[in-house]
Amino acid sequence: MNRQVFEGRFLINMASSIIRQDTFRPMYGRTNWELMYRTAEYHKIANVIYLGLLGNDSKRNARWKERFFERYQSALRYGETCEESEREILNLLDMKEISCTILASSSIRELYQLKETAANNPLRIFLSGEDYTLAKGLLIDLGYETDRTYKGCGERMKRISGFQVEIYHHFPFKPPAYEKHLLQLIGHAPIRSPFQYVRILSLEGEFVFRSAEIAYHYVTDELLIRELLDTYLFYQYWKSEMSNEYIMKGLSDFNIDNLIPLLMQLTRMWFGNKEDPVFGMSSEDTEVYDMLENRILSRGKIKDETNPQALYLERILEQIEKKELNKEKWKQFRERLGDSHSSFRRGLRWLFPEYRYMCGLYPSVEKVPLLLPICWIRRDIRLLFQIIRRR
Repeated sequence: MNRQVFEGRFLINMASSIIRQDTFRPMYGRTNWELMYRTAEYHKIANVIYLGLLGNDSKRNARWKERFFERYQSALRYGETCEESEREILNLLDMKEISCTILASSSIRELYQLKETAANNPLRIFLSGEDYTLAKGLLIDLGYETDRTYKGCGERMKRISGFQVEIYHHFPFKPPAYEKHLLQLIGHAPIRSPFQYVRILSLEGEFVFRSAEIAYHYVTDELLIRELLDTYLFYQYWKSEMSNEYIMKGLSDFNIDNLIPLLMQLTRMWFGNKEDPVFGMSSEDTEVYDMLENRILSRGKIKDETNPQALYLERILEQIEKKELNKEKWKQFRERLGDSHSSFRRGLRWLFPEYRYMCGLYPSVEKVPLLLPICWIRRDIRLLFQIIRRR
């Protein structure tokens, strides 16, 4: 079994017992907790795993248990500041009449039985280009600094307290269809009370947005366990108030209406109960879920993809990346061609200086301009002999 898959399954078993509040049977043996910590940190579930380690008194993992505790402590502190920080940002944007749409917020924490097991999710906001510049300036004034840049899309900003906000002027997805359909979701977003300029995605809109993101991350082999868990809990909590027809229409627009139910069903198998159906699906075809699980946990190293929608999205991304590569190669060729052209022109100017310069060297040229070619040759021969003598 692939090492990453083994570590992932071990961590999922531990995390699911905490999320469901089940009894977890501690596993004995020589577990490499350094690798376990790095895997848990990658999937953003290290704070959950800490609670599962409380019953394990092994001295071998004491150092890494401390690292897990640091992540748990960070989640506790984040919960104390996130709501106030979000309110401060949204109030300021609304007061300055800056239109924005909330894509996701820390409200997802409310769906966890233990709030400290939620991730340190940033406030995610979409703005137009001009509003984006204004909003960034306001965030800088509030003490936020750029923590990560999403090239051509936006950035993540962080304050010393640890709170994070992500602002976008374009969505961080390459397929044009993604941008088109996500802008349609933004267009239907209602105003969030009590604001006048702050919008928020509807329940169905947020679920479709989260689904589009996990489908994209799945085919790019960047999907995190935390992303699946957040989306699953969101669906389970709000499904009675959401229109299944609207959701399926939205997923169909992104061509992920088969892939997402499978991923949600897999997440239910990890973290849910048999009594919690997802899209009315059964989990009888275990080979499909094994394929999904292996790809996610191995981060694409085990890739036996059979889902037609995932394969289609992969082909789209490959075509886009090929176009971007060709565009970059053409840009580099033009730059090299421009450099060569500039060098050639400099060489010509050195061999055949302009008329005024030659008049200074040879006054006869000014009297008889026809002598210019002869003087060029005379000058170049003289310079050539000077170079030969120096050698």
